[in-house]
Amino acid sequence: MNSKVVRSTKTDPPLRRLNCLKLGFIALIGVYGAVCAASPSTYRFLDRVDLVFHEAGHPIFGLLGDFIGVLGGSLMQILIPAIVVGYFFVHQQRYSGAVTLFWVAQSLFNVSVYVRDARSQALPLLGGEDTLHDWNYLFGRLHLLKWDQAFGNLVYLVGLAALIASVLGGLYYSTEEAPQAE
Repeated sequence: MNSKVVRSTKTDPPLRRLNCLKLGFIALIGVYGAVCAASPSTYRFLDRVDLVFHEAGHPIFGLLGDFIGVLGGSLMQILIPAIVVGYFFVHQQRYSGAVTLFWVAQSLFNVSVYVRDARSQALPLLGGEDTLHDWNYLFGRLHLLKWDQAFGNLVYLVGLAALIASVLGGLYYSTEEAPQAE
């Protein structure tokens, strides 16, 4: 008789432990994110960073035409942090990706304020009173100006979803493999 011993290749999943530093940081991100969500029109530190990418987006996307060039400001403002999130996830740095997703959320909150301002044009713009209001122009060209509040609210809700995903992902990835006792 030829009997073979079959050994299971299944192993128990590694034990996980909470990293308190990561947990504390994502909690801080969550609190700051809630403050940003509660008052998206208040100017904060990251808005300055967003503004640089927003303004850079106009000439970069402007190579594709006027309409895309105007849209390119808000697009670039959201695209840059989204690319950073993607980079972290591709390189298996999921906690960093979850934390950086907060930046996407904050940027979406910022853009939502600009979108909702399309009809009233009350926001002070870089360049003064004679400066083109991106979303007034875009919605005007598409004959959607009366929908500025609805679109702005949609952008805000997507930002809220990104913030929730950021915090939940950060909490989930705040664990790490515990050292194995031999």
